[in-house]
Amino acid sequence: MKRVNNIYEEIYQIENLRTAHFKASKGKRHYKEVKKIDKRLNFYLRKIQKMLINETYTTSKYKVKTIHDSGKVRTIHVLPYYPDRIIQWAIMLKLENIFIRSFTKDTYSAIPERGIHKLFYELKSVLKKEKTLYCLKLDICKYYQSIDHTILKNLFKRKIKDEKLLYLLENIVDSLPDGVPIGNYTSQYFANFYLSYFDHWVKENLKVKYYFRYMDDIVLLSRSKRKISVIKRKVFKHLSEKLQLKIKNNWQIFLVSDRGIDFVGYRFFKEFILLRKSIVQKFKKKMGQFNTYKKISKSNIASIMSYYGWLKHCNGYNLFNKYTENLI
Repeated sequence: MKRVNNIYEEIYQIENLRTAHFKASKGKRHYKEVKKIDKRLNFYLRKIQKMLINETYTTSKYKVKTIHDSGKVRTIHVLPYYPDRIIQWAIMLKLENIFIRSFTKDTYSAIPERGIHKLFYELKSVLKKEKTLYCLKLDICKYYQSIDHTILKNLFKRKIKDEKLLYLLENIVDSLPDGVPIGNYTSQYFANFYLSYFDHWVKENLKVKYYFRYMDDIVLLSRSKRKISVIKRKVFKHLSEKLQLKIKNNWQIFLVSDRGIDFVGYRFFKEFILLRKSIVQKFKKKMGQFNTYKKISKSNIASIMSYYGWLKHCNGYNLFNKYTENLI
């Protein structure tokens, strides 16, 4: 496999840094720090350029935030806007397509023009086939925190020859003692890339035709329960031994017709698709509140339409109408 080279110099070109600032500041132009940069943009971009040319840049200290998301507690690491977020965007403007070219077509998270709804229609389509009777569903325990630095850096070396760029990427990777930080722009690409060679191994060595990965959530389909059980053992061994990852205990092998596949917010059956139960419950609760107070603000409308965005893709037409008819 040919490794890419001579990218580092492209990263610190002023026009690339200017584009990185524009992208990184989207939705943040009112931030005090961003306004400060905007007033003397060329000055600050030249300072970043000098850091990169002289190889004096090191990742800044993180601010740590704790958020509660769907019953889970997540630790978010936040870097300063300047220079870190601009530099990470500048890196990915040059590396995004290189990373994407290494991915199989079967991974969907954090990739332009893929995402949940692309996965939705692909999975919906293959479930119509007779060879998708059994499902192996698994996800990885604390994935971002479990990414091994040495393994990730060795994977970079399989793709990238540029020594200065490798050093810059390693600086970001080693900015935390373990894993990659939730909050870094680069982390979603690093996390996808960490499993990219595994994806190829599943498709090319195990010959799994029906395979779907949304970051660390994985679905494999087969006609044979025996075959998918064999695949499960090999997959578990590979993830554990090659990538130092642990599978959550809630993995399952089951007939798709019996329970459906709970994946990316939906439950996929052979003949129909429903919204995930927990999302349905939140929808009903929210609509109940609106019906009680009979007040529809702009934010209420935005909330209703966000649920409509989920329900319009599945068999949710009657559910949506039932809980919104009194609001119209």
